[in-house]
Amino acid sequence: MTLKQELPVINAQNQVAKSRLFTIEQLDLTFSNGEKRQYERMRGGGSGAVMIVPMLDENTMLLVREYCGGTHSYELGFPKGLIDNGEQASQAANRELKEEVGFGADQLVAIREVMMAPAFFNAKMTIFLAHHLYEEKLPGDEPEPLEVVPWELDNYQALLDEPSFNEARSIAALMLVRDYIKNNPIKNVNSINQLRDSL
Repeated sequence: MTLKQELPVINAQNQVAKSRLFTIEQLDLTFSNGEKRQYERMRGGGSGAVMIVPMLDENTMLLVREYCGGTHSYELGFPKGLIDNGEQASQAANRELKEEVGFGADQLVAIREVMMAPAFFNAKMTIFLAHHLYEEKLPGDEPEPLEVVPWELDNYQALLDEPSFNEARSIAALMLVRDYIKNNPIKNVNSINQLRDSL
């Protein structure tokens, strides 16, 4: 049985720090039992973000290896990016796919919306499965070319064991898409050899 809890009252909401990319807020809260606390959170902005699991064929995923400033390391994960103003999530997914991997998708399936660290962030991300790919490259904002890494979905356990595959959202996307494809196999994928040659 799930108890319906009353949200705490926000008595005050103040900006305590701001950078070019981030805004930190302090919340003065009163909980339903009268307890008063201060919380800090990263204020969300924009329209959210997308992550895409591109399928080159029925069993081959495409990942990217890119530099991550938070860990000062190169990490393996799925293409992702912010939704621009005026974009639908599916449009952003196809744009990011073209910018980071060099393919667009005729078929995009929204798998699930996930949150990153909801105790501190209001950051939503929609995970997409992309298949029936076609070649198309758009300029992106990456400081260097990204390495595109094909990986067999059947060999997902080895990906989970890969030391550079660490991001929780990519791990969630892998398992969600694996389950989805198990119940909804991808069919009628054409020109696979030509697409492989372009990697």
